[in-house]
Amino acid sequence: MNKIILFFRFWALWAGAMSLLLWFLYMPAKYLVSDKNFYEQFIWIPIVHGFTYPVYLIAALILCIAKRKSLLSTGLFLLAGTLPVASIWIERRVKSGRW
Repeated sequence: MNKIILFFRFWALWAGAMSLLLWFLYMPAKYLVSDKNFYEQFIWIPIVHGFTYPVYLIAALILCIAKRKSLLSTGLFLLAGTLPVASIWIERRVKSGRW
């Protein structure tokens, strides 16, 4: 069980970090800076995020199945990856055991 929790915690933190970069670095650079060459430096962020999020979903699903969570709880775990800080928050709750 500890390996499943560790797997989830890693991917939750990674997805949260990539989400923060996407929302607060890439998106403002793309839509607020008129220089196209500037935001193209950060094109790797949405690409890496696009590959990271499905792995986070799989990790959350494996954890919820292993812990026999309800459908509502599983859905909230999966949705936590959509907001920049939510996956980090849920990872902290998993670490502390208050979930």
